[in-house]
Amino acid sequence: MYRIVSIILLFLLATTGLSYAHPPSDITLEYDFETGFFSVNIMHNVKNAETHFIKKVIVSLNGKEIISHTISLQDEFDMQVLGYIVPDVRRGDTLSIEAYCSISGKMKKQLKTE
Repeated sequence: MYRIVSIILLFLLATTGLSYAHPPSDITLEYDFETGFFSVNIMHNVKNAETHFIKKVIVSLNGKEIISHTISLQDEFDMQVLGYIVPDVRRGDTLSIEAYCSISGKMKKQLKTE
């Protein structure tokens, strides 16, 4: 009986930490053809931006990875704001962002440039 209670308690403790982890809730993307600036806002509401944050972002152009960005902490408690210069984008190309939470989860969004 003690063993079963111990296993259940251990399981509950292990899963409680994951309940606070979540992927980004949304990502907004904008591209400016004049400047080549790719603006990225990743909505990710956290209580402690030093321990729970967007840890990695991958930028792809037409399905090919062009930037891999590792981040050490989130700038704000509700979002991570990023910007990249991507000069070789043409109209009709697809830019995509894949954002990874430091604890658990990820989200991917695409922007078809026009």
